[in-house]
Amino acid sequence: MSDQIQFIVEKLNQEPFRKNYNLITFDSLESMQLLQLLNDVLGEIDPKHAVDIREELPEHTAKRMLSLLGILKYKPPGSISDLSAFRQGLVTGSKPVIHPVLHWLLQRTNELKKRAYLARFLVKLEVPAEFLQDDTVADINKQYEELMEAFKNLHKECEQLKTSGLSTAEIRRVETVQNHQRMLEIARQLRLEKEREESLAHQKQEQKNQLFHAEQRLQRAQLQLKEMHHAVVDSKPESLMKKLEEEINFNSYLATEKIPRELESKKNSTYFLQKVVAEPAMSQSDLNVLEIKINEVNAQMNQLIEKRMMKYEPIDSKFSMYRQQASIISRKKEAKAEELQAAKEEMASAERQVLQKTNQAHELEGSEVLKGDEFKHYVNKLRSKNTFYKKKRLEIAEITAEFGILQRTEELLKQRHEALQQQLQSIEDKKGISGYSYTQEELERVSAVKSEMDEMKGRTLDNMSEMVKKLNTTVAEKKASLAPVIKELRQLRQKCQELTQECDEKKLQYDSCAAGLESSRSALEQEVKGLLEECAQEESNYHSLNCMKRNLEIQLQRAREEMKAYVSPDPQERRKAIREQYTRIILEQENLGKKLREKQKVVRESHGPNMKQIKMWQDFEKLMECKRECFLKQQNQTAIGQVIQEGGKDRLVL
Repeated sequence: MSDQIQFIVEKLNQEPFRKNYNLITFDSLESMQLLQLLNDVLGEIDPKHAVDIREELPEHTAKRMLSLLGILKYKPPGSISDLSAFRQGLVTGSKPVIHPVLHWLLQRTNELKKRAYLARFLVKLEVPAEFLQDDTVADINKQYEELMEAFKNLHKECEQLKTSGLSTAEIRRVETVQNHQRMLEIARQLRLEKEREESLAHQKQEQKNQLFHAEQRLQRAQLQLKEMHHAVVDSKPESLMKKLEEEINFNSYLATEKIPRELESKKNSTYFLQKVVAEPAMSQSDLNVLEIKINEVNAQMNQLIEKRMMKYEPIDSKFSMYRQQASIISRKKEAKAEELQAAKEEMASAERQVLQKTNQAHELEGSEVLKGDEFKHYVNKLRSKNTFYKKKRLEIAEITAEFGILQRTEELLKQRHEALQQQLQSIEDKKGISGYSYTQEELERVSAVKSEMDEMKGRTLDNMSEMVKKLNTTVAEKKASLAPVIKELRQLRQKCQELTQECDEKKLQYDSCAAGLESSRSALEQEVKGLLEECAQEESNYHSLNCMKRNLEIQLQRAREEMKAYVSPDPQERRKAIREQYTRIILEQENLGKKLREKQKVVRESHGPNMKQIKMWQDFEKLMECKRECFLKQQNQTAIGQVIQEGGKDRLVL
């Protein structure tokens, strides 16, 4: 322990602390000064903690120090059961707790500075899952994680560059190389171009991310627009107003009743939790005592409930019945509101999943997801195509089988043809007319081609003349048939112009009517808003009057019980009355005041003699002190005289 304190004092006397401590002054530091010293060391490691602990609460100081020590990965000596003692010692400034922390911090200050610096960027901020359901929060959290990973990579590269620096000998060796200045300039330009390339790549990635987010927002907006179009189709002002009223009622219930009640409950829970955290650690015996107290209070509550049930009155029964009905309705209302909220959250989650699947389909170059009647039409079309596909597949199977048979037949015929050709060739060789059959076949083929060409030319000329005749007759027929249609078309065009003009007039009338309805709707909305505010005010007045009525009933009940106890012939009951209790308290206070006055009188009477006695003792103390000083002076003079006498004797001897 002495070596540890010696090390702490030496480090604190050096830069940047310069405390000028020694072992005695350091050991005599009070708990507040010791905590401030620990805070100064932590402030040197992390400048955010360079504060005056007198300006903040002890709980905040302990919480801040514990969080930084946790980031620095400090492990207090001892087992897990000693952690509560460590926290308590840190709050009170205990030396056995503070000294090891100071020793550990001062041993590795530079390393801890680096760790605290990295913790500012690498300690991940945990976002609750319900907040991550919001797309904006999720995007920002994703960017935050990407930036954290980029910081990690950059820090690693920076550390590698620091450790892989060139030595002076290598730099001097480069200077001896020919054209080293030009090479250095080229290297510098290469580095600048690489940095520019990285910057452009980073900008490109950012633009891609922005484009992706913009596309997502556009898709969400288009989906919302489409849903709004679907909602507006075949809708009436009455249905829209009814829907708005339901939504306003639900939101007003959430804003005025449900959310404030939940907020108050959360505040109470937070207050009790803070109160529990502020209290010192409790042992098992303390928990047993609390359990016993809880059981006693529960028993008292049960007794009071039984007494109240025994004093059953009709008026109270009516009020209790109304209260029960009101509480049942309130619970049902809360349950339905929670179910509606859960359904809305589920619908929002389903919409997000649909949007995500739609985005995936677009990324895979797919078409838009079908809905409703479009999907049914698509299924029916797919079924008909499936039936047609099966039919064609059977036909293909039949054709494939027939093709196999024909292919086999062709192979057999080719084999027979080759055999006959070989046989004919051998006969021609025997007769001495080799090639006769081939020449004959060629002549027959040429004559057949010529006859086909002649026949084709004749047919082509006949077809062309016949086609010209058909075209002429067709044109004449079309002209004759189109004449009444053209006449009718002219009439229809004139009618179309009239209808267009009428449509424009109707459109103007519709716009003016819509503007009037819109103004009336806004007026109705303002009126509804005023009525809702008035309703909320009346409801608030009702609740305040109800609370006043409840307080008056309680006071009336207490007055009845007081009157009943006061006029009761039983002395035990009369003692329970508040008047009797206050009378006893007044008598006790009067007796106490009387005793205090008597005591004051005795003190006043004995004050003068006591002051004289104190003065005499002070004079006596001064007298004794003077005698002591005189005695000491006399002893010093006697010793000096003896020394002088001994010196004279020595001189005589010499």
